[in-house]
Amino acid sequence: MKFYQRLAYYLVGFVMGLFVVALVWSGKDTRCNYFPNSRVLSNLRNKPFHYSLEASERLKEDWIDTLDIKNTLTYGDVDFDRSNIKKDGGKLYVIEGKTTTGEPIELRVINYDTKAVLDNIIKK
Repeated sequence: MKFYQRLAYYLVGFVMGLFVVALVWSGKDTRCNYFPNSRVLSNLRNKPFHYSLEASERLKEDWIDTLDIKNTLTYGDVDFDRSNIKKDGGKLYVIEGKTTTGEPIELRVINYDTKAVLDNIIKK
């Protein structure tokens, strides 16, 4: 068998394999969260999210709103040096992000088994 025939058979099989993989994975909501930062943020986003009294008071101020919280939980950076500390039966995570106006903020979120609680919002 000549080289171009082997190449043609290979390409036909490769294209059919790509089609099967695309068909299987297209209907699933899959994410690849391999890095610790994305795993923590994904875990916090997928749980019921509650606000403490102090965080609710901060949200009443005009410099921050819930959109800033959601963006920080999506694109923020977890400070692992100050995080993963046991507090009130959960683990405290410190997440750094920015508001929509570009001001740096810091979220302190307590991650429980069944819920996540925003403990405090700090303007840096």
